[in-house]
Amino acid sequence: MSDPRPEVLDFLQTRRSRPAKTLELPVPTHAELSPILTAAARSPDHGKLEPWRFIVLEGHALQRLAEDVVKRGPQLGVEGDKLEKARRQFADAGLVVAVVSSPVPSPKVPEIEQILSAGAVCLSMLNAALASGWGANWLTGWMASDRSFLRHGLSLSKSEFVAGFIHIGTERIAPPERPRPDIQAITTWVSE
Repeated sequence: MSDPRPEVLDFLQTRRSRPAKTLELPVPTHAELSPILTAAARSPDHGKLEPWRFIVLEGHALQRLAEDVVKRGPQLGVEGDKLEKARRQFADAGLVVAVVSSPVPSPKVPEIEQILSAGAVCLSMLNAALASGWGANWLTGWMASDRSFLRHGLSLSKSEFVAGFIHIGTERIAPPERPRPDIQAITTWVSE
């Protein structure tokens, strides 16, 4: 066994995302965000392809995306409370990092492994933000995969999508604990 890190295991066993709607200013500065991005980029990446990238959204960019949600949502049949919730995901945010899944053609690494790597980046970024003392939440929604929204709002290519919108800010209120999976019910041990 290598050098155990019980404090890290304790953090992982007790970590809790913070609802994005409860996050407020201040948000990390560029210097404070840099180590969080660095930690996220250390996620498993078979073939060292870096099949993901980051778009840091702040200020006017978030307001522009909120407006894009209002324009595009009704075209997809998103209306009422669902449209307002999607709009507020950007309008009320102070800082959002879009983790862009950007698969790379590879004869050795299937696209699905590259997409899973982008998901690992999202969780690593979420945990790094929480470990740094910030509140954080990983969101998606229809905006993460709608081609028109992605092309116009984020200038993504046809092969790219958003694996996660990672909201980072100051926690206003601590959320209550929620039920967690019963490990015995979801684990199968196979020895033969």
